[in-house]
Amino acid sequence: MSRYDFLNALLHFLAFFMGAGIGSFLNVVIYRVPLGISVNNPKRSFCPTCKKQISMWENIPLFSWLALRGKCSKCASPISSRYFGVELLTAVLFYAVFWKLHGPWGLISVWGPQVLCLWVLTALLVSGSFIDIEHFILPFSITIGGTVAGLLAALWVPELVGVPPGDHWRGLGVSFGSAAAGIGSLWAISELGKLAFGRKSFRFTEPVEWKIVQPASEEPPQIHFEKKQLDWWDVFGGGRPTDRLEAEFSELEVNGQRFGACKLLLKMETMRITNAEGAHDFENEKIDLENHPLRGKTTHVFYSREAMGKGDAFLLMMIGAFLGWKAILFTILAASVLGCVFATIPRLTGRAEWSAKIPFGPYLAMGAMVWVFWGQMILDWYISKTMWR
Repeated sequence: MSRYDFLNALLHFLAFFMGAGIGSFLNVVIYRVPLGISVNNPKRSFCPTCKKQISMWENIPLFSWLALRGKCSKCASPISSRYFGVELLTAVLFYAVFWKLHGPWGLISVWGPQVLCLWVLTALLVSGSFIDIEHFILPFSITIGGTVAGLLAALWVPELVGVPPGDHWRGLGVSFGSAAAGIGSLWAISELGKLAFGRKSFRFTEPVEWKIVQPASEEPPQIHFEKKQLDWWDVFGGGRPTDRLEAEFSELEVNGQRFGACKLLLKMETMRITNAEGAHDFENEKIDLENHPLRGKTTHVFYSREAMGKGDAFLLMMIGAFLGWKAILFTILAASVLGCVFATIPRLTGRAEWSAKIPFGPYLAMGAMVWVFWGQMILDWYISKTMWR
């Protein structure tokens, strides 16, 4: 094997296992950042259950989780398969970026910076997606910090945002404009969607029948009043903390407990009933809808649902800073398609739960990665099929 062949093979090896190592660090970010724990203190990883610090041999990316069979060596508590999954996913994505962009070893100074920048974007998207999946938030440390990193990346490698090599200041300008377009577009969609579809108010001169029923345990509840029917998704499909339903009742029954005149504040996971005696709080999962439907007589029903969270807009701002304005348009379309597909599957298979939430951030991340690997090819194909001839 020649020196060139050896170095080329070594690059492939390093790209994959560097991704696995970064994935190990991303697991720390995913666990600690939402809890407000520093990623640097404590310096070593620890078992979330018994707090035992992880030794070096127990922290080898990919291999340690398999060797330990997904359990802590001290307390035998299960270690989530997410840790292995994040390491493997990051390794595969890092290698895929390297495979797509790498060139001859001697020209590493040409293609290397672009690979490094896209690795940074990949790491940000992976960590942000898993935090959004687990906590339904997108931390500013990732989205805004990532936007700054994207601006610097475009200044260094203008090709990322579609600017010819060497035109660094133009690259920064396009990156800044694309970031603004990213946050502006989703922010506008969110506000317009909220105005058009997110707020509904119904008032009745006389009390009308109102109830929440659950046809089957594996299906989400349904809200009925007057001649209207709302699926749980109609109110809480966004999975945002501000999604809510409010109602005023002349009488209400919950879990067999009767209330007179009262007000109801219903959220994704909890409800509060307020009457002359004070506030009464319930956890939705502990309400037996199959045997005791929520029922009563209402004079006013109001619900408010966010079209999407503001964190999604900041995430798209970061994507625009790294990839440019074309990627913004492509990512929104791709994420919408992916979101529809993945949200429909649980309903078709009968596995939808009434407390299920649908974060949009991971779909934006997937749309951005599709752009990185195939976006320009898809765009060129679409233009070729729709151009006037």
